[in-house]
Amino acid sequence: MKRILFCLAFSILILACKNAKKQQIENAQPAIINPKLDFKPNIVWIVAEDLSPYIPAFGDSTIVTPALNKLAAEGVCYDNFFSPHPVCAPARSSIITGMYANSIGASHMRTGPWFSDTVSEEVINNYASKPAESINYEAVPPEEVKMFTEYLRTAGYYCTNNKKEDYQFRKTMTAWDESSDAAHWRNRPRNTPFFSVFNIEVTHESRIWSKANDSVWVDKYLEVSVPPYLPNTEVGKKDVRRMYSNILEMDNKVGQILEALKSDGLLDSTIVVWYTDHGGPLPRQKRVLYDSGLKVPMIIRFPNGEFYGHRDNRIISFIDLAPTTLSLAGIEPPHYMEGKAFLGEYMRANEPEYAFGAADRFDEFTDHMRSVRDKRFKYIRNYELDKPVYSDVAYRKQMPIMQELLQLKEQNLLTPEQAVWFAHPKQKEELYDLENDPHELNNLAQNPEFQEQLEKMRRACTDWIEHIDDTGLQPEKELIESFWPNQQQPLTAAPELEFADGLLHISCATDGASIGYRFESDAPWKIYNGPIPVRSDQKIEIVAHRIGFKRSETIGFTP
Repeated sequence: MKRILFCLAFSILILACKNAKKQQIENAQPAIINPKLDFKPNIVWIVAEDLSPYIPAFGDSTIVTPALNKLAAEGVCYDNFFSPHPVCAPARSSIITGMYANSIGASHMRTGPWFSDTVSEEVINNYASKPAESINYEAVPPEEVKMFTEYLRTAGYYCTNNKKEDYQFRKTMTAWDESSDAAHWRNRPRNTPFFSVFNIEVTHESRIWSKANDSVWVDKYLEVSVPPYLPNTEVGKKDVRRMYSNILEMDNKVGQILEALKSDGLLDSTIVVWYTDHGGPLPRQKRVLYDSGLKVPMIIRFPNGEFYGHRDNRIISFIDLAPTTLSLAGIEPPHYMEGKAFLGEYMRANEPEYAFGAADRFDEFTDHMRSVRDKRFKYIRNYELDKPVYSDVAYRKQMPIMQELLQLKEQNLLTPEQAVWFAHPKQKEELYDLENDPHELNNLAQNPEFQEQLEKMRRACTDWIEHIDDTGLQPEKELIESFWPNQQQPLTAAPELEFADGLLHISCATDGASIGYRFESDAPWKIYNGPIPVRSDQKIEIVAHRIGFKRSETIGFTP
């Protein structure tokens, strides 16, 4: 009997120790994830479009994504990663500059068809989505702001973009070695480190309807979960299945890129970053400041097996991507950037408490909203209370599930959860407890129990707006006038040349202009950083360009 009692007591003691250890682990602060690199890494971004965390690595078991599952198992999943803008062009302007779009005048979707240098003047003049009171224009960031890839190229990186360019301004000619459908690290000079971006468009919102009749990658009758704010009907389920089919197609493309790195012998010298450019493709996802529009998945795989299978719950914003990429390459990020590096040699010393968000014009529909998000709560401030929460954007109404939702509204058949999106007038402030209300359907702003939290986040929102000198809140016509006086785009001054002792010195009178040069007309523009040796038998071309300005004329020079 004594032996039995001893064994029982010993078992209880062991169990207590295990529980204590488990509690210790749960309460412990996560280890700081930062790779130890003794070489200059290659860096690859794989960017999917319009996608919330609808993959197994982030808790959605509806489908299996082989490539992303493997990437997550060999990398780090980031659980609190946010776009500062719930639509592509403003989000991309933040990514490429390390600045909030509403800080640099780029928060209206979109300012013009500047995503291609081949767009005709006729298309520019007739661009369908411009608001009636506006014109097509380019955002003009402060003079010190550059496309961050210029710093990488200056440091010797070969930079490629395949191929999105909708930054709310034309790319500077010095931003990329290649930006095209054919852009690839394989085109670089031998043994040159590279930064390569691949944009996968198949998960874009428009693919819900444009691919509606394509063969699906999922089972035709796959059981899917429809968010409570959307119709749980056959029409709704079909569009959700289309979304998952598109995810599988995207996953297949991710696998092809990873296999190319592996076959080139580059996988273990490359940092691979996979993320999405803002929230999901379905209604009440893209274009809203709820988590469905701002919270996105990110996975990073580091060389040499570091941090395999880890998770990171720090708050990270798109504005942190540019400085982090520079930091990983051993380049100190410029001080003007509003984002801070979360990895690398120049990793930030302090972690932010909040992620901020902004929404202004979406195509033809203008509204102004700002948001603050910590690890549990979301605060939203609405400025135009005479407008409904729902923005009646024509582009989105091509989606069958959106048409179904509007039809239910017309018939007064919306559920209470669906009706929340169509509230009119909307409340000045919204507060959500995301731990208990992940779909943000229960506004706590008027609840006395949460007034302290409301006041704290209200103050954080005001401080942020003042700190960044928020340009998105002013009338867009005034913003355009400040950029382009009399609606005329300013012109970057022509480069000024001085040749002495075999060296060409170049300057430009336009503050903030990037200067590019090349010896062959089909070569990528090199970045001018100091005097260039030029032989008497060489011809050199020179051009200058400040973001938001017209490029200067191209000057030819032969000694």
